[in-house]
Amino acid sequence: MSRVYNFSAGPAALPEEVLQQAQRELTDWNGSGMSVMEMSHRGKEFMAIAAQAEADLRELLAIPENYKVLFLQGGASSQFAAVPLNLLRGKESADYIKNGSWSKKAVQEAARYCNVNLVAEGSMCAPEQSELQCSRDAAYLHYTPNETIEGVEFPYIPESDVPLVGDFSSTLLSRPLDISRYGLIYAGAQKNVGPAGLTLVIIREDLIGQPLAHTPTMLDYATHVSNESMYNTPPTYAWYLAGLVFQWLKRNGGLSAMAEINQRKAAKLYAAIDGSDFYHNPVIPRDRSWMNVPFTLADANLDSDFLAEAKAAGLVTLKGHRSVGGMRASIYNAMPEAGVDALIAVMTDFEKRRG
Repeated sequence: MSRVYNFSAGPAALPEEVLQQAQRELTDWNGSGMSVMEMSHRGKEFMAIAAQAEADLRELLAIPENYKVLFLQGGASSQFAAVPLNLLRGKESADYIKNGSWSKKAVQEAARYCNVNLVAEGSMCAPEQSELQCSRDAAYLHYTPNETIEGVEFPYIPESDVPLVGDFSSTLLSRPLDISRYGLIYAGAQKNVGPAGLTLVIIREDLIGQPLAHTPTMLDYATHVSNESMYNTPPTYAWYLAGLVFQWLKRNGGLSAMAEINQRKAAKLYAAIDGSDFYHNPVIPRDRSWMNVPFTLADANLDSDFLAEAKAAGLVTLKGHRSVGGMRASIYNAMPEAGVDALIAVMTDFEKRRG
């Protein structure tokens, strides 16, 4: 089969090396005679896998000692509720920045538990720091650093006098990150971390405990901290695969090296779009995402033809989100630079013939 480049926004492509290692170890992990999928999550074999994964993640992100790392289920969407349930801590309001589809969902869920103060609202842009209207009595400030649907990314970390919370589902591990600037970050795994089914939470110790009354046990961070993410059976195979991704990142120079590659990939693709009258990206350059690049054609009637030709060339899942239309190329860590080059070549050829 010829090479396929998968531009899916998530579940997204995994590094080929990781998939090959998982394939080799599928039926017999490390001479145990068992697949990781068959192991007890409390057995010594999986406990070793889990410990190594956390150690590698802590090393990659330089996570301070006063932060706990949780490997959970439920996706980022469960965290939309878990964050206010755990972090309100006697306060009645929280600050939220709403500038895209996922931050909108976070706002809607938080409104079930507290008064939501919209610090800023935007469409196809990230508000500037000077625009943020933070409230004095907020329990925390929540934002979404990268909106995968709109392709909008914050070019800065918001300043806040209260704990800062970030939904890093689509950018975690794509570049270095100063964890100490945050009270809590969370991320669904299916972009840069691993397969769907795993959710990472990194939380400062002083924010653990004192959840709202009637908080479900499974949404109380203290439950998972005290049980080392094993209060119930965790997503063991997804955890294992994430650990392989962490090792792959370390072998390939860590997050600084990944940042250089990701920035270069994005710059190439945006240059191809901006250098054409046939393709268009709606986001101002300052706020353009490194990870998710939406673009439209001058004639939307050609969308289906473009997608068909791209697929024939081995470039798949380029169709844009239904709420935005057009195309969207998600170029996470596992997308090699050669994949971006192949996309640009198809775009250039299509424009010459059909533009």
